[in-house]
Amino acid sequence: MAIKIQLPDDAPFTPAQRAWLDDFLTRALAEASEPQSAADAIPVTVLYGTQTGNAESLAKKLVKTLKKRHFDASIADMADYDTAKLDSESNLLVIVSTYGDGEPPDSAIEFHGWLMGDDAPKLPDLRYSVLALGDSDYPDFCQCGIEFDNRLAELGATRIRERMDVDVDPDEPYAQWSAEVLAALSPAGASGLESEDEDEDLGEGYSKKRPFPSTVLHNRNLNGPGTKETHHLEFSLEGSGLEYEVGDALAVFPVNDPAVVDEIIKNLPFRPDEVPGRDGKDIPLREALMAHYDIGALNKGLIKKWQPRSGSPFLRSLVEADDKQAWQDFCWGRELIDLVIDHPADFSDAEEFVSVLKKLQPRLYSIASSPQAHPCEVHLCVGIVRYETHGRKRGGVCSTFMADRIDSETKPKVFVHHNNAFRLPEDTAKPVIMVGPGTGIAPFRAFLEQRKIDNAEAKNWLFFGNPHSETDYLYQEEIEEYFSDGTLDRLDLAWSRDQPEKIYVQNLMEKQGAELWKWLDEGAAFYVCGDASRMAKDVDTALRKLIAKHGGMSEEEADEYVATMKKEKRYQRDVY
Repeated sequence: MAIKIQLPDDAPFTPAQRAWLDDFLTRALAEASEPQSAADAIPVTVLYGTQTGNAESLAKKLVKTLKKRHFDASIADMADYDTAKLDSESNLLVIVSTYGDGEPPDSAIEFHGWLMGDDAPKLPDLRYSVLALGDSDYPDFCQCGIEFDNRLAELGATRIRERMDVDVDPDEPYAQWSAEVLAALSPAGASGLESEDEDEDLGEGYSKKRPFPSTVLHNRNLNGPGTKETHHLEFSLEGSGLEYEVGDALAVFPVNDPAVVDEIIKNLPFRPDEVPGRDGKDIPLREALMAHYDIGALNKGLIKKWQPRSGSPFLRSLVEADDKQAWQDFCWGRELIDLVIDHPADFSDAEEFVSVLKKLQPRLYSIASSPQAHPCEVHLCVGIVRYETHGRKRGGVCSTFMADRIDSETKPKVFVHHNNAFRLPEDTAKPVIMVGPGTGIAPFRAFLEQRKIDNAEAKNWLFFGNPHSETDYLYQEEIEEYFSDGTLDRLDLAWSRDQPEKIYVQNLMEKQGAELWKWLDEGAAFYVCGDASRMAKDVDTALRKLIAKHGGMSEEEADEYVATMKKEKRYQRDVY
């Protein structure tokens, strides 16, 4: 309802002047009260680069908030972004993860290369801010985001807000960064931004903030006698309401080894009082170290917080030198217990002690089942990590939890992590090539289950490998049945240690190069899952070489062909 303005009776105006002013002020107030028109809305582009979907989900969340605030907001995956538009952008918000050894995620590779090159334009009229996702357990923490931030500044763009570097858990840093960015962009300021909760995880369903306590139905070792240990686990989703697609991941909250926790507490110089848990409620220190705080691998950030409280000359020299290789050499194979015992620190109480620790994060595992093949269940294929360093037996935090510490009374807390960057072709007539050595077989077990359920008429080809055929042929019966019934048209197996020369999946790709190129030329989608540091790089190199050789292309043309495959979602990777 319109508000009518009337001047006071004693205002010094004639009746005609009063009527005109009353009408003018009434109309002005009405116009000021109207929502901002689309033509006046401030344009903002949110650009994301993602490997597992985290940056994408945050970008979508941000755009939703921007639109509620009447910004003219748009979103783009770096893989699909038209670089010709960059010099006409006015406000750019970048959310990007770092993958591998400080590298851009798959969806950002091409855009990153272009922006860092000589063809990138000057950007004097651009305002921007970067949210960099990373993990401080790796030496090149947030490197990709750092490079985007520095390069945009070099090209003349102006920061809306300084870059925010996120260490694994993005919730609090994202909330702070987005609120400050919106406040800086909004001509009306940021009134009420902090109090409005935009978090989609706060509904009644199960999620990261409210994980589902699942019952483990089956847990068995897939390997024969030997040193390798790979477990197939089946989790119940009965009553959770959780849904997933093939290509998604299951996040599992681990519980630390109680023996290590007790050893840490025994060597601390204070009484183990209660401390804040993950949800802010006070809990006993032992419970906190078991399920709420990371007591695993060391990282630069932890040591820099630890050193001032320690009298260790070595730690002081390590921090002051700040040498990348020295950091890596010291952190490798060591955990919190090593700091506690070898470089004791003076903490006043338990709360100060846990203040230097990272929160214990869920671990993501590629789902190894189709929901249609296994209703109300989700299956995982997990390599169990065990090793010995510096005179101490150690193990992967989550893998040993699942292998050793889950019993009939233990219900691991889980939630589904959706990964839209790793999906089967919507068109079931498209051929599929899958390369998944070791536990990389996990999503392809799900793919094959789904392809069979869908009666997909197209061809399927699997490359799988492990050290020994006798002990390490994961899901052997299932795979060979798929080959026998025609679900799998081609099956290539690489047993790296069964002969004098080492044979890996990339070697078999090279051997089958002509046929592989024929499938690719027919429009096949190419998928890779497994080790990022070596296997995925070697497979990528082999792919480019066989395309060049059998497609009759130059090296540059093969690179362009691969870039086109990625744009068309025909080359997808789930690597870790």
